Amino acid sequence: MAETESTEQTKAEPTKAHVSAARGFVAEHGAPTRAVVERIGRLGARVVLVGADGAMGDVVVPSTETGTALVEAIDDLEAAAWDSDTVNSTVIGAEHRRTMAGPRARA
Repeated sequence: MAETESTEQTKAEPTKAHVSAARGFVAEHGAPTRAVVERIGRLGARVVLVGADGAMGDVVVPSTETGTALVEAIDDLEAAAWDSDTVNSTVIGAEHRRTMAGPRARA
């Protein structure tokens, strides 16, 4: 039983690369940065970051538990949901909209 608990705890720990990526985003886009943890199936979870300047970024982690641990590990990350405050704080430019629209929009 203790071995299973140890494995689960290890799995939830964000890696140095995860922490470094999130800290780098905060340093570039300002604090506080909002973080929304979303499950993305077998791949794990996506931690969507919304900087104080409205920029968006993400970090993909192995599980939602790891995403939550990542948010808790960084002082300038604040757990958020896709509520009106978070959505309204994003700044999405024309290039990002074209990218998200797919190949037909770029034709």
